[in-house]
Amino acid sequence: MLPLAQAGYYVVAIDQRGYGRTTGWDNSGFSKVDLSQFTLTNLVRDKVILVNALGYRKVHCVIGHDFGAVASSMCALMRPDMFESVVMMSHPFKEHAPLPFDIAHDESSASQPAQDIQKELRDLPEPRKHYKWYNSTAAAALHWSVPPQGLHTFLRGYIHVKSADWRGNNPHPLKAWEASELAVMPHYYIMPLHSSMPEVVAALMEDEDPDKTTIWMPEEDLSVYVQEWNRTGFQGALNWYKSRTDPALMKDTYLFAGKKIEVPATFISGEKDWGNYQEPGALEDYPQSCLKFRGVKFIKGAGHWPQQEQPEKVVEEILSFLKEL
Repeated sequence: MLPLAQAGYYVVAIDQRGYGRTTGWDNSGFSKVDLSQFTLTNLVRDKVILVNALGYRKVHCVIGHDFGAVASSMCALMRPDMFESVVMMSHPFKEHAPLPFDIAHDESSASQPAQDIQKELRDLPEPRKHYKWYNSTAAAALHWSVPPQGLHTFLRGYIHVKSADWRGNNPHPLKAWEASELAVMPHYYIMPLHSSMPEVVAALMEDEDPDKTTIWMPEEDLSVYVQEWNRTGFQGALNWYKSRTDPALMKDTYLFAGKKIEVPATFISGEKDWGNYQEPGALEDYPQSCLKFRGVKFIKGAGHWPQQEQPEKVVEEILSFLKEL
């Protein structure tokens, strides 16, 4: 934040609903929570209300990483009048699938049965499951909150295996949203069917040096995350996965089917991040899904955490994008 502020920008970093120090959302637990509070339109609404509360009508650029990239892309898609440009990091924007069109005259356009990717993954010779659907289960928050190896060791390992320091990260584009293609991704994305995330991380860390990541994620920084997650637990954060994997809770996005991101946009990510390709075709479709797309910038020496692994390079790319607006 400081280099951006020193460049003359007023920089605000926020906790997203369900995370950190946020309050006012339904925290009644997995089975009782009102998931309508965690839809994508509500995500954008939170940002719009915040901007107004801070005394502004417009935002020069909205920047987000991972699920924050989902938030930033939705802000730019839904309110281009307020959010004047967008930087998405580590999770590319994927345009909404077309709605059934002229179904009275075109039977091929009628609604088709939804693809059951979870069944396809279960039916593989090595049965697997997608991490987003795992994170949507009743057990996931408990697994994340009380891992057998302890929260500190678990988070250190999770950070490690998704970074450029883990030798297993050699990502490449996937051909299709099919089980056989998705299965080439590491186990932290496409998990063994009967494993929890802490078990996956423990297995991947067996021959790894956990201290390698202390160069860019020092103990004092990690301790803040451990302290906060110990305080809050993970259910609030994982509610977003529940809403994203429930088709009924994604219907609000039908409002924006066929709509493009109209403001200047760029994608910045670590070169070693499998997240770049977890939704096949999204990265390649950017010139069509974003009308003023300014390109993909891959950061060498970074995996899923470029702003921690290579902060100077990330700031350089952000400032370069902003100066061209």
